[in-house]
Amino acid sequence: MTDSSDTLGVVTPQTMNFDVALPLQSGAVLRDYTLMYETYGTLNAARDNAVLICHALNASHHVAGVSPSGDVGWWDNMVGPGKPVDTNRFFVVGINNLGSCFGSTGPMHLNPETGKIYGADFPFVTVEDWVDAQYRLMNALGISQWAAVMGGSLGGMQALAWSIRYPAALRHCVVIASTPKLSAQNIAFNDVARQAILTDPDFHGGHFYEHGTLPRRGLRVARMIGHITYLSDDDMAEKFGRDLRERDDYGFGYGVDFEIESYLRYQGDKFADYFDANTYLLITKALDYFDPARLFEGDLSRALASTQAQYLIASFSTDWRFSPERSREMVQALVKNRRTVSYAEIDAKHGHDAFLLNDPRYHNVVRAYFARISGELS
Repeated sequence: MTDSSDTLGVVTPQTMNFDVALPLQSGAVLRDYTLMYETYGTLNAARDNAVLICHALNASHHVAGVSPSGDVGWWDNMVGPGKPVDTNRFFVVGINNLGSCFGSTGPMHLNPETGKIYGADFPFVTVEDWVDAQYRLMNALGISQWAAVMGGSLGGMQALAWSIRYPAALRHCVVIASTPKLSAQNIAFNDVARQAILTDPDFHGGHFYEHGTLPRRGLRVARMIGHITYLSDDDMAEKFGRDLRERDDYGFGYGVDFEIESYLRYQGDKFADYFDANTYLLITKALDYFDPARLFEGDLSRALASTQAQYLIASFSTDWRFSPERSREMVQALVKNRRTVSYAEIDAKHGHDAFLLNDPRYHNVVRAYFARISGELS
């Protein structure tokens, strides 16, 4: 696999420590922290070909290539040699968000002020806090402006926040399967998932590390709830329908009768084995809090008035979690500000997860857009 011309091969993550305090939106301060990141491709002499990829809820800095342990990057079909975001042309950076459980400072790390694991004491972080931390790493890498900042889902929120918070720091903003704010329904799903964790007896108020336990049951249910929202009804029907698992008739019990039940439990068990419960709580709250128009009396066009970037916004027809209507809302607000916007609404059956999959129409849109960016490089 590592010898193929369209793969980056084995990629080693890097870390960078920051000892200058980072003020957070909550009023708290993170005084010492580390960010884990990966880079792909080569920064050109003009240093104008850098692209930042922002990750979604359960992803990380490992965007593409193969990790030393053999894991393939979560967006490996998008980023790499000859791929839509072509690392033969671009220097791509993936950064793990603060509060995560994949290397950057988070609840699983020691609090330098107490010498104990943060656990539930890790401060709340927002999308804007992540962007501020990413901005510091950008400067440390000697990059003065991104050719593009790109993300899907929660990553798309970060890309949008970049264009608002640091308008001169990016030339293009690529927002895929995202939204300018969560609907009440989305917040409700997140809260139900959080309650599953918070009420797990093994959670111990977020300090389960000290008790030698893991709130696996809560994490398992939280993931099952989340996963339902990532898929469309049509996709579920095609993949699973009402097929029974390993039987010809109902079991008349509370075990696993249907294939969809088996699939969700598998996803839940897998997630509980690698994800941190406090991280899940933090990230879903960051999702809930994101609303750049809040400071402008709900007027998104006013929130975007200071932006300077050009935009590609893409949505998927069956994504009911972050529906096309929310993407159109962003487009309309940008057009009102006379920004240059390309919009693609892909008729895809896979629901929210479509942004991670191999859809030729979707990938061709991204490929063409980045080819255009490449033509602007020095």
